[in-house]
Amino acid sequence: MALEALDGILINDLISDLYVHPPCEMMVDSFLPSMRALVARRLKEDGLSQGKIASLLGLTQASVSSYLSTAPAKQTAALSSLGVTEEEAETYAALLAEDLKNNPTYAVATLYSIWNRLIGGGHACSLHRSEYPFLATCDVCMRVFGPQRGHAEGAVDHVESALRSIEGSSLFVRVMPEVSVNVAYSPEGAKSVEDVVAIPGRIVRVRGQARSFMRPEYGASTHLAAILLEVERRHPALRAAINLRYDEKMSKVLLVLRVKRLDIGPDYPEGSQDKVLGALRARLSAPEGARGFEAVVDLGGEGVEPSLYLFAGDAVKAVRRSLDIARAYASSD
Repeated sequence: MALEALDGILINDLISDLYVHPPCEMMVDSFLPSMRALVARRLKEDGLSQGKIASLLGLTQASVSSYLSTAPAKQTAALSSLGVTEEEAETYAALLAEDLKNNPTYAVATLYSIWNRLIGGGHACSLHRSEYPFLATCDVCMRVFGPQRGHAEGAVDHVESALRSIEGSSLFVRVMPEVSVNVAYSPEGAKSVEDVVAIPGRIVRVRGQARSFMRPEYGASTHLAAILLEVERRHPALRAAINLRYDEKMSKVLLVLRVKRLDIGPDYPEGSQDKVLGALRARLSAPEGARGFEAVVDLGGEGVEPSLYLFAGDAVKAVRRSLDIARAYASSD
């Protein structure tokens, strides 16, 4: 047989194997079942019935029962082969559980942010290559799903700088809501949530400090990015946002610091999947929405936790203002 023909057969075999066994196969076989089990367990701890958990996860009640009867160590071991630590796995499960309770679309976005981080950062390569040694030099996932993803890095570095200020604060955890925190920045020309830089998996509490497990990237937020874009359309100078907790004490802090606010809730428009975004659009269309403000306060309602959305000209300014608020909040005890 001619060498050219032999080469053709070998190349075709490699292409065939790659198409039959893409990296996403690991998502279906290892990542997704393990995360579903951990999320089911987390939802159970939150007091949800197996029937409700099955409905949220799109599974049968028998599948949920099977997941709940399996030791968590089995899931964390499977995830560790993909570069996920036990602490990260529990954090991801908590975030996904919270998203599922608020809006399934958020959960899909968070899930894919986590998965893209794993394959884009090369964390899943060892497992993939151990199964298919002919991919020893492959870097496709890192090039396609890596941090840059076809965008300029300046905006990512900007948000990362703001993130370091948060992680260096001992007081910021005092103003973190139960749904955790994100920071979103809209670079010039941003038109959709995919053009907005945010933090995949959000900022969470770890041993009394605010921490992020992932580097900021484009398209990492659905909810906060959509809120930011909605505000920016009417107030172009506001290109960054951060969400904080809101309660009676926070209301007094905002008054002391003279933070101009726009309130939404507790009643939300009918027919809007994202209740907060629907209420914000309606409020911005009203005369008071045209006036200058620094914060949007969601007073909360049925199924919606009260929240504070703080806006500024860039991510660093938004974080600095949030730290001012955190210091005032802590001193008001």
